Amino acid sequence: MPGARAVLFAALGCFALLYLAVWIAALRADLRAGGGSGALAVRRPRGVELAIGFVSNFFDTLGIGSYAPTTSVYKLLKLVPDELIPGTLNVGDAAPTIAEALIFIAIISVEMRTLALMILAAVLGAWLGAGVVTSWPRRYIQVGMGIALLAAAVFFLMSNLGLFPLGGTALRLSGAALAVGLIGNFVLGALMTLGIGAYAPSMILVSLLGMDPKAAFPIMMGSCAFLMPVACLRFVGRRRYAPGPALGLSLGGVPAVLLAAYIVKSLPLVAVRWLVIVVVVCAAFAMLNSARRAAAAPAAAPAGE
Repeated sequence: MPGARAVLFAALGCFALLYLAVWIAALRADLRAGGGSGALAVRRPRGVELAIGFVSNFFDTLGIGSYAPTTSVYKLLKLVPDELIPGTLNVGDAAPTIAEALIFIAIISVEMRTLALMILAAVLGAWLGAGVVTSWPRRYIQVGMGIALLAAAVFFLMSNLGLFPLGGTALRLSGAALAVGLIGNFVLGALMTLGIGAYAPSMILVSLLGMDPKAAFPIMMGSCAFLMPVACLRFVGRRRYAPGPALGLSLGGVPAVLLAAYIVKSLPLVAVRWLVIVVVVCAAFAMLNSARRAAAAPAAAPAGE
């Protein structure tokens, strides 16, 4: 269905333009107001922030995923306040993800009705999820991201041990399978706004539904490419992200996607996943420990006084 694919690409272009227009307008408004301060300051990304954007999106394109590794680095190096990490990921990684979606939707043929409905379900989930996450206090976000990182570590372990379901050969869904797929993608869209990457869960979902595991790429990338701009409207509007690191993800990520997709194409990633598992688990416990200390602080205050 070349016509339907063209419509999807046109819609994706419109979402990309909306995302860029809203973000650029917000950055300009902040600069006119003085540029902000601390983590909210509008500034050029540092070298380490550009490097994080490049490396995380390079491996995301090859199938590692970017959210859990980026969250881990931000936490362990204390580059972004915990409560701003989900917004920074969604705002900063939107542009590289749009590039990935354009590539994978073009080269992997999933039935357009199935793809469009799965994307719509994810977008609706993201709009709901971003509204919830942007109103959460710091401790709730720390607990949520700590659990998300541990879940990501489990998915990486399953991948290395070959425990993912094998899947089938279908490139379309219908009936009850389509309904389950839509519900699943709605939930994944909501969880994306908390910083839970969609690659491994999407792979499991489409495989359990009897689809070709390769179908996870256009479904996942397409869903993320549409839902992240939608989530950005919430995160940018409520100033729940760090502008400098987010710019680093975007500016470092787009060339990395093109390099990985068109030049490198594939790498032996098992050793990389083992390293990521160690880093992600360390970050998960650090995040949960921060939440524990935050919960204990009010109780300790009277005794200190």
